[in-house]
Amino acid sequence: MSTDIYVPPKIWEWNKESGGKFASINRPIAGETHQVDLPVGKHPIQLYSLATPNGVKVTILLEELLALNIAEAEYDAHLIDIMTGDQFGSGFVDINPNSKIPALVDNSGDTTLPIFESGAILLHLAEKFAVFIPKEPLLKAQCLSWLFWQVGSGPYLGGGFGHFFAYAPEKFEYPIERFTMEVKRQLDVLDRHLANNKYMCGDQYTIADIAIWPWYGALVQNKVYEAAEFLQAQSYKNLLRWTEEIGNRAAVKRGLMVNRTWGELEKQLHERHDASDFELKTQDKLVDAQE
Repeated sequence: MSTDIYVPPKIWEWNKESGGKFASINRPIAGETHQVDLPVGKHPIQLYSLATPNGVKVTILLEELLALNIAEAEYDAHLIDIMTGDQFGSGFVDINPNSKIPALVDNSGDTTLPIFESGAILLHLAEKFAVFIPKEPLLKAQCLSWLFWQVGSGPYLGGGFGHFFAYAPEKFEYPIERFTMEVKRQLDVLDRHLANNKYMCGDQYTIADIAIWPWYGALVQNKVYEAAEFLQAQSYKNLLRWTEEIGNRAAVKRGLMVNRTWGELEKQLHERHDASDFELKTQDKLVDAQE
């Protein structure tokens, strides 16, 4: 362990050069940095997002709803590039004062509903369409418990372990050890539960699975932080079984593509406005059309 001892100053001052990979977009104040209106598409549901683990929760659910032929779940997905600061535009801040993706606007009713926080969006859509959330009280309580478990646990994985293991400008033993212990505890919680349950709520696939899978499924498949070996992910057999089963769903595969701007071009759909976009407007096809 490093022998350097950090002594906090009496009054903290913002060092714009600190913060590692995300230093350019992190700041200690809220609010807009520039004026820009959000685009609005043709469907009642407007999503503003990026295909991060939090972002794909919503696109997976929307694609699952459409797979059930719920036409009212049709949506426009607009790209918010968080690395260039789109989340600080005035239009986005109006619907999410916290300036984090995803954010959604539901114009289908008499009142326009702006909703932010992925868990709140999942709950809104599941209740709106009365699907992917159990009706039986005990199972519904279990679903909501696991949904909010992810909301509370996720920051330890992303902002804690992920930041210090993968993104911090220097490696420090204490925070990596601290957050690794917690993440492995979380993985064990999931693995033990899934030993006796097909999904997070027994045999029902719900918004709890949709919330948890993009983070913890990606982690054990080595798709975030490249930490699967470090965490001995292969030892969590029940979690791996669940991860693979959900990942094979067609709607999940489509949801992962929406607002994605990295990786294989054929798996990138920067914006989605129609179901046909998956066939016609993936990035590989747009690039070919320009050549």
